[in-house]
Amino acid sequence: MASDKLKRAFPLFDEANANDPNIEVWQGKEYPKELLYAMRMTEKLNAFDPEAPESLQLTARCQHICRWEIPRESYEMNRTGYLKWRKDLKKFHAKKASAILREVGYDQEMIDMVAFLLEKKQLKKKAETQTLEDVICLVFLEFYFEPFSHKYPEEKLIDILQKTWRKMSKKGHDAALKLPLSKDSLELIGKALEA
Repeated sequence: MASDKLKRAFPLFDEANANDPNIEVWQGKEYPKELLYAMRMTEKLNAFDPEAPESLQLTARCQHICRWEIPRESYEMNRTGYLKWRKDLKKFHAKKASAILREVGYDQEMIDMVAFLLEKKQLKKKAETQTLEDVICLVFLEFYFEPFSHKYPEEKLIDILQKTWRKMSKKGHDAALKLPLSKDSLELIGKALEA
């Protein structure tokens, strides 16, 4: 059962993400992009790991908090720029989330744990970090891969799918293969796994 603090934190995360000027239409309704992403993360975590600890529930909900405030375009459009952007984003999300967690009365231990998870520390070693990564990859594959796939050549998509697959656990792989993906996406995944 969700704690009182979590019940207060979620609306504050959502309120922050509701300010996203980027709009995404889902099932005929408009949503601020990062608010919709946060809702999808929570939904996917609940399905993937119904017993997820509170720290993970909080992290899933605020994983992209206020992401639009640091646009990708503000960094060099190369690999180095991309990696710097990703690194800075993790710290930015951790800082934003920590302020809200402090506001609702979480102790420093919980705040540190959420920041640790947001920075994706100890992937493949720490169960909570791995579960978070699995959920991120599942949300990407289910909701974002298809539109993304129309922008890039097959070779690049296969490379992205292979990198995504490497980040996931066996449980994540099993869940990914059960997603309601299009025939084209499933074919690309098949090619990525064969290569």
